[in-house]
Amino acid sequence: MAMTAAAPETFESALKARADAMADACTRCGKCVEVCPAAEPAGLTVEQRQNPVDVISGIIDIVRGGEGNAAAAKWASGCVLSGECIKACDYGVNPRFLLYMARIAMSHRKKDAAAERRAGFDAYRLVARDVSHISQIQLDDSLLARLGQGAKGKVQHDAGAQPDFIFYTGCNVLKTPHIALLALDVMDALGITYEVMGGPSHCCGIVQMRMGDVATSGRLAESAVDKFSQSKTGQVLSWCPSCQVQFTETTLPTVERLRGAKPFEMTPFTLFVHKHLDRLRPLLREPVPMRIALHRHPGVHGVVEAAEEILWAVPGIEIVELDQPEVGLQSNNLRVLPEFRKQLQLAELAAAEAAGVDALVAVYHSDHRELCAHERDYPFRIMNIYEIVGASMGLHYDDHFKRLKIMQDAEAILADCADLVREHGLDPDTTRLAIQAMLEEQPAPLRG
Repeated sequence: MAMTAAAPETFESALKARADAMADACTRCGKCVEVCPAAEPAGLTVEQRQNPVDVISGIIDIVRGGEGNAAAAKWASGCVLSGECIKACDYGVNPRFLLYMARIAMSHRKKDAAAERRAGFDAYRLVARDVSHISQIQLDDSLLARLGQGAKGKVQHDAGAQPDFIFYTGCNVLKTPHIALLALDVMDALGITYEVMGGPSHCCGIVQMRMGDVATSGRLAESAVDKFSQSKTGQVLSWCPSCQVQFTETTLPTVERLRGAKPFEMTPFTLFVHKHLDRLRPLLREPVPMRIALHRHPGVHGVVEAAEEILWAVPGIEIVELDQPEVGLQSNNLRVLPEFRKQLQLAELAAAEAAGVDALVAVYHSDHRELCAHERDYPFRIMNIYEIVGASMGLHYDDHFKRLKIMQDAEAILADCADLVREHGLDPDTTRLAIQAMLEEQPAPLRG
C-alpha cells in the first residue's frame, strides 16, 4: 500500500504544535496565577484565586481543545500582558503565550473561520483608517516619508548598502509621530544607519490573531518577516511593545520552527538606547530642570528600568516615585478591563498632582494618547521620554496630537487641519470618523 505523504507544515499548524509543546511543559504549579496583577480585576473570585492549580489546568485544557473552566476563561480574557507570570515560572514556560493561545481557542469555539476572517478584516481596516488619517492631519509628505509612509519611505543609509538596523515603528505610533521622529533623530545623532518600516503595510498580524484568524495573521507576519531581514546586524529595533511581544513570543519562534532558523533578533528601542547610553551621555548637553514621574508598564522586561536610567542621565532631571501599581504591557492592553484601566489612570493622575511634578512621562505611544488630554486639567505636562531626551540634545517636534486632542471637538480639529486634509486628498467624512475615534479613546474622563 502506498504511503500518504505528510501535509506540509503551515504557520497555523506550527503555532498549534508550539502551543501543545508549551502545554506539555507546564507543571500546573499555579505560580503564574498567584502573581498575576489582573486576576482579581479580571473577575476571579477569592476562592478561584486560592486554587491557582485549577485555573492554570483550565487554561491547558482550553489550549488542547477542551472547555476548561469559568475561572480559566475569565483569566485568559482579562490578560493585560504584564509578564509577571513569565518571571514566576521556574520551568521556562511562557504562561502569557498560553493565555494568548487559550483566547484564540475560545474564539474558535464562538465563531467559524469565515466570521473570524471578517472580524479580522474589519478590525484591520479601522486601524489602517485611523493610523493613515491621524498621521496625515499632522505631517507633510516629507515627514511622512521619513517615517516610511507615503511614497518612498526614508532609507537612512547609502544606496545599495544594507543599513545597520531596521527600525520598525509598528502602526499606532504614527498617530503620535513626534515620538517616532525623535527616535530617528537619536539614531542619527548616534551615527546609526537604519531603514524605517511600519504602518499597516508592514502589519505584525496581531489584529487578525486577536480575532482568531491565525491563517491570515501568519501570512501577514511572514511577509513582514521577509521585509525585515535586510540589515547588516540581523537586528530589528521595535518601537511598539505589542509588536515586540507578537513577534518575539508568537511569530518568530513559529517561523523558526517552519524554516529552521530565526531570521533576525528584535530589540525594543529603549533597551537599544540604554545599551548605547555611554555614547548618548555626551550628547545630553542642555539641562532640563524638571521633577518628573515615570508612567510604568512592566510587560517588556527591562524597558521601564532602562527608561529610568536614560532619564537620570539627562542633566536637571529629578524622578519622583508615585508608588502606583505597575500593570500591563501598555495602556492599550488594559482595554479588556475598562474600569480597572480607568481607576489606575485616575489614581496615578491624582498621585502626580499631589507630588507636585512638572510632568508625567510615558515610554509608549498608547500611554501618551490616553493621558495627554489630561494636561488641560492638571498642573503638570504629559510627555514622552524622548521629548525630554530630545530637549537635552536640542531636538524638538511639536506634539500636534496632544494639541488637537485637547480641543475635544471633532469639527474644530477638522477645521484646524483643513490644509493638510486638502494637501493629502483626504475625505473629510472619513477623517472626521478617525478624529472621533481619537477623542473616544479616553479611558479616564477629563475633569471639564
